[in-house]
Amino acid sequence: MSSTWHILGAGSLGSLWACRLARAGKAVRLVLRDEQRLAAYEAEGGLTLIEQHQTTQFAIPAQTCEGEGPIHRLLLACKAYDAAPAIARLAPRLAEGAELVLLQNGLGSQDEVAEQAPHARCIFASSTEGAFRERDWQVRFAGQGFNWLGDPGNPGVPEWFGDLSEAGIPAEWSLDILTRLWRKLALNCAINPLTVLYDCQNGGLLGHLPEVDELCVELSTLLRSAGQAQAAENLAEDVQRVIVATAANYSSMYQDVRAGRRTELHYLLGHACNVAARHGQATPGLEHLRQRLVDNLQARNLPSD
Repeated sequence: MSSTWHILGAGSLGSLWACRLARAGKAVRLVLRDEQRLAAYEAEGGLTLIEQHQTTQFAIPAQTCEGEGPIHRLLLACKAYDAAPAIARLAPRLAEGAELVLLQNGLGSQDEVAEQAPHARCIFASSTEGAFRERDWQVRFAGQGFNWLGDPGNPGVPEWFGDLSEAGIPAEWSLDILTRLWRKLALNCAINPLTVLYDCQNGGLLGHLPEVDELCVELSTLLRSAGQAQAAENLAEDVQRVIVATAANYSSMYQDVRAGRRTELHYLLGHACNVAARHGQATPGLEHLRQRLVDNLQARNLPSD
């Protein structure tokens, strides 16, 4: 099996992983959207990583989805709504037993990817690392965090897992990755939509804690209904901790809205509401929040699905 890391999604986290893997001498290849993006990247000469006060450019090879050669290992670092369409385009190139590392926010996109690639192994990832793009092809490492990876259907640790520590990517193989993903989804549902509606940094929600707490009550009940009791433990306290710890940060959803991009509403708040409906659980607070957010996005002429 090839040891090359194919990486689709040259956003903040995808670029951060690509640069660190390349720096460690691992074989890395970017997979870009189309010939226009490929030409722009090649004109740039590579990806640039800014870490503390050091700036380094890495001339990582790149190709389009329609490029040549089989793909045995793929880090999928695009937005949740782009994940399944991207895999559908890459399907002819995926080797039998290919391993896909899914670095998407929320839940739902993982199942969509698995449907497009039934012969691949889907490994779920949850990250708390901080990074942002200063411009195209340039990423700044903004904050230490951690990465958890796991496969609900196969507890075996992949052969390449050691690549991550060698590349300075802090990671742990998790046997309860779904618990971590559900917990992160609940945190995002309690924080991200409100930062959009109140047009504020995360810390601005300290002025709306009663509303945040009400959402946490519904989310905790939902998690237990979905068989994720562990993810529900002390949720409200953890949400407040995150709000305080990231007070000066803008949520990813807020940043998407400010940049005029589609949000991942469907895979965050939408997924939570849909699961609640399947379990027959009334979630009036979450449903009202989703409708307020939909109305806000439509008023901005942004997609609300």
